[in-house]
Amino acid sequence: MRPIKINPVRGIPIGARIVVADNSGARSLQVISVKGYKSRTRKLAAAAVGDLVTGSVITGELDMRHTVVQAVIVRQKKEYARSNGLRVSFEDNACVILKDVRLGTPKGTVIKGPIAKEVALRWSQVGKLASIVL
Repeated sequence: MRPIKINPVRGIPIGARIVVADNSGARSLQVISVKGYKSRTRKLAAAAVGDLVTGSVITGELDMRHTVVQAVIVRQKKEYARSNGLRVSFEDNACVILKDVRLGTPKGTVIKGPIAKEVALRWSQVGKLASIVL
């Protein structure tokens, strides 16, 4: 994971159910926590594009259901601004499940749909699998 110079709007709070955009066997995931999130007391943590989250698999294959996994947010519905003035938003909230967090290797072999440019810069292994980078 590399640091990036963007501060996107955090549009995916804890408890949100998001689509899994790879072929790891999971279909949807519920966000449990956000890695590295700091806020005032009793404020719900929220994730943005490129953030590492911990989540519970809600639907999918039987061996994947009800397991706690690490994932990276690759798309979010909430509009965020880039440093060049461009505003970006996607049709859905989506993530990619990671096999190894230190190396950033995804569990699946194919990523369905586009991913944000910030994700490809921060998580290079995820960016290699993406067919479309916006």
